[in-house]
Amino acid sequence: MTLVDLKPLKRLLRLVAGMLSVPPGRGRIALAYLYGLVCHTLFAAAVLAMIAAMFFGMSRSLGTLPDPWRYLANAFLLLQFPLTHSVLLSARGRKWLSALAPSGHGKTLATTTYAIIASVQLLLLFAFWTPSGVIWWQAEGAVFWLLCGLYTLSWLLLIKASYDAGAEVQSGALGWMSLAQNIRPIFPDMPETGLFKIIRQPIYVSFALTTWTVPVWTPDQLAVASFLTAYCLLAPMLKERRFASQFGDRFRQYQATVPYILPSVTRRPKK
Repeated sequence: MTLVDLKPLKRLLRLVAGMLSVPPGRGRIALAYLYGLVCHTLFAAAVLAMIAAMFFGMSRSLGTLPDPWRYLANAFLLLQFPLTHSVLLSARGRKWLSALAPSGHGKTLATTTYAIIASVQLLLLFAFWTPSGVIWWQAEGAVFWLLCGLYTLSWLLLIKASYDAGAEVQSGALGWMSLAQNIRPIFPDMPETGLFKIIRQPIYVSFALTTWTVPVWTPDQLAVASFLTAYCLLAPMLKERRFASQFGDRFRQYQATVPYILPSVTRRPKK
């Protein structure tokens, strides 16, 4: 079994290469680049905030609210991400996304708009969490370096899973680059290669792993890890309903042969 598939890379490179010669249209091009700049800046800031905040067990951030407001604010920050994330992926949510861009370009920019909103949500959660000030445990010596390695590996798995699913969609690049080239966004096919050969939901599993491989443990980290892991276990069920509706028997066959989140330890007999 090979976990390396060059098709996602070739697809991404074709999209990027198209940016070298875009059709005329100053307003359209300016709008596309503006969305791209905002999207990727916020995306990078959100990822860095998440990596740094969880590395320290959610014990360092910009939030400074006193009790009891700290509990209410942190609960809101936890809830706003999965709820909005799931709503925007629904049929009604996709219509809302299409209305959030000027000049009738909403449908083309939908993936970029979605990435912008998701990045803002993650940035709010991890940058503005108010820490409890309690540290239960902090790794030292060899254990510290082991956990640092596992934390890094979890993030690399998340990057790999996002690549396998379609980096242009996951990063938000598909929308603004398609608008700049004045083409209809071409979405990746149903992911079945790379990590998707092992489990059906590698993005959610990798995301959950990043929350449990940290070298510092606090009540804050436990709350974040538990809540986001529960989301990562349940949310893909809604995603799979959409895939079953979109891809029909092809997805149902894939669903019957590839495990949900835990890799199979037994090899299936060849037909």
